[in-house]
Amino acid sequence: MLNLFFALLGLALVWSLWGLLSSRVEQASYEVTKRSDGYEVRKYPAHVVAQTSVRGSYQEALNEGFRIVAGYIFGGNVKQQNIAMTAPVTEQRVESEKVAMTAPVLATMEGESHVISFGMPRNKTLATLPTPTDDRVKIVEIPEKMFAVRQFSWSRSDARIAMMKKKLLADMTRDNLRVIGSPVYAGYNAPWTPPWLARHEVMVEIAR
Repeated sequence: MLNLFFALLGLALVWSLWGLLSSRVEQASYEVTKRSDGYEVRKYPAHVVAQTSVRGSYQEALNEGFRIVAGYIFGGNVKQQNIAMTAPVTEQRVESEKVAMTAPVLATMEGESHVISFGMPRNKTLATLPTPTDDRVKIVEIPEKMFAVRQFSWSRSDARIAMMKKKLLADMTRDNLRVIGSPVYAGYNAPWTPPWLARHEVMVEIAR
């Protein structure tokens, strides 16, 4: 029994190390301007994203959108150039027929869809990024924006993300923050990262 315990402990440690090492990529830069009960306010500088719009359930959309945009950064462009992976990957559900520019992406779709975005490395610009060969991938420059952000770990199920978004919006209402656009999910880790080490966030753009 003791041997089994140490074997499981060893596997957990190896899994944790593997998850940490595989998640060591460039992360989006931001400045924390305020900390409140349940969330913090961040200022994100202007940056460039590669994005696509897909339909389906949350998991289906996340998987399909990830595959499409990953194709771009892994050589699916006119220069057949690999582009470094960054974190987080974001998902935003779009329910209205048309939406204006909202963080972190621009989406104009009929019916419900999900917009999946990868931030581009900070040393890349619209001028230096290669053109996608897949016309479902769009390269968009996002201006500086402010967000209220709630961080959590473990499960990223539809139900849990919806609960976190609801809590964040309730906290923002409590503090009289004005919402701009719909909530965004941001994931920072590879899918095989141990759930106790996973970093998830829900974000909502706010008025300055």
